[in-house]
Amino acid sequence: MSDKLEFGLDTFGDVTAGGDGQLLPQAQVIRNVVDEAVLADQLCIDFIGVGEHHRDDFAVSTPETVLAAIAARTERIKLGSAVTVLSSDDPIRVFQRFSTVDALSNGRAEVILGRGSFTESFPLFGYRLNDYETLFTEKLDLFAALLKGGPVSWQGSIRPPLENQRVYPPTESGTLKTWIGVGGSPESVVRAARYDLPLMLAIIGGDPKRFRPYVDLYHRAIDQLGGSKLPIGVHSPGYVANTDEQAREELWPHYKKMHDRIGAERGWPPTTQTAFNSEADLGSLYVGSPETVARKIAATVKALGNTRFQMKYSSGPLPHEKMMRSIELYGTKVVPMVRDLLA
Repeated sequence: MSDKLEFGLDTFGDVTAGGDGQLLPQAQVIRNVVDEAVLADQLCIDFIGVGEHHRDDFAVSTPETVLAAIAARTERIKLGSAVTVLSSDDPIRVFQRFSTVDALSNGRAEVILGRGSFTESFPLFGYRLNDYETLFTEKLDLFAALLKGGPVSWQGSIRPPLENQRVYPPTESGTLKTWIGVGGSPESVVRAARYDLPLMLAIIGGDPKRFRPYVDLYHRAIDQLGGSKLPIGVHSPGYVANTDEQAREELWPHYKKMHDRIGAERGWPPTTQTAFNSEADLGSLYVGSPETVARKIAATVKALGNTRFQMKYSSGPLPHEKMMRSIELYGTKVVPMVRDLLA
């Protein structure tokens, strides 16, 4: 584990319910996301990640725009995506948008690049799912070239070649922290090591310890490739309330709505409260009192040696007010408890 464990929060901008139980307009959800990030900054949480989707149950399609608004209202929190779907975007535009956020935030921008777990962006932007692997591989290669700074020369099959082309604006520091998001592919783990980029593990189900082989693979690949020691992060869902009972009672109906809607699209059966409780007890759902969530995060850090933990605090129509309380407990109770447990 590194000298300092960082704590983050992630949201996908889930469309949430208002006080009357009706879903809020997406515009209001976006404004609420900014307020959630401002609270996280006030609580000295290290990172806020905003996800990208292109569907009616998530409000954020351009994380960088939201991050720019957050940058203007915060002072210290790092700002990033959770995740940027590079396969269906243009690497140069992604770099330009994040270098702009970096300028607005005085060097606090980060980007997490991945394939994403949804595919709606492919037909929306005119890409074929048959090209899924080629698109990500080549676009990541181009993005890695952009990270080196200076004129870029690059050639592949997905776009015309670049020859000594400069990309503006450059980041002020000359660097842009870039993670590779991995959901369970050994090839992606090795790819992150090959490009000398930090690894972000998306652990959204099952025992977190099952990802230890990926951590070991990453370290071996870095050693064999002669790379530098790099951070490893973990992204998992969670929710904090005053007691375990309250947390589960408040989260469960919204968790089920989100899971069942996505599951219906993917052929999953409806989830059950037994499955929910099993994930909370033994899996990768960090739900409960501050003490329970802190113990579970500490156990994950001990098992995986990760240097950042990012809790996805949004969950379907879970109301904004409840998320704000969860963020408050995470920053004021959970974070110091984890530090004490790991001291």
